[in-house]
Amino acid sequence: MDQIFTFLTDNLAYSPQIVFFLILLAGCNIPISIDIIIASSALISAKLAPELALSLYISSLVSCYLSAIICFWIGRLLGNKIHQFKYFQKILPQRRLDRIKKFYEIYGLATLVIGRFIPFGFRNCLFLSTGMSKSNFSKFMVRDALACFIWVSLCFLVWFQLGTNFDSIFKSIKEINIYIFSFFGVTVIGIICYKGLSSRKTISEQ
Repeated sequence: MDQIFTFLTDNLAYSPQIVFFLILLAGCNIPISIDIIIASSALISAKLAPELALSLYISSLVSCYLSAIICFWIGRLLGNKIHQFKYFQKILPQRRLDRIKKFYEIYGLATLVIGRFIPFGFRNCLFLSTGMSKSNFSKFMVRDALACFIWVSLCFLVWFQLGTNFDSIFKSIKEINIYIFSFFGVTVIGIICYKGLSSRKTISEQ
């Protein structure tokens, strides 16, 4: 996350365009974390450039939607030929593909909404498998428009709030850590004292 965040902050004026481009690359199955990009965009909006908040949000939203469409059509056009590529063999084994297809056929919109919140390549697997299964593209577009809006909006808002309240959150975490370490220290000292008293009692009884 540090590298992406630093790159965006170093090129702050062009950050919405960079975010848009990076997320589209992720849609082409290049290993770039969309979650980290959205988090970085929201944190930049909260801490460094509030005037770019709307641009970064819209850029994230539109590019996430388009990246899913790109993924869908890669699956649709390549079909089962996709497994000829070693890269896709790793991220999309046949068992996972069949499972995702089944979930999408049964639950439709719910699969897309839930799937949007699952990182580590699951989203791309979902979009690829939906395209490979020859699912109706119009239905996919409508369903994923809602799923994408829910996911991006919620993630952006959460990270934005975290960024806005970073100092107070960090202070709270430090205070909690002090209490935890204090409790841990008292507990360890108590156990040591208890064992010491128990061993003395045992020796005196002998």
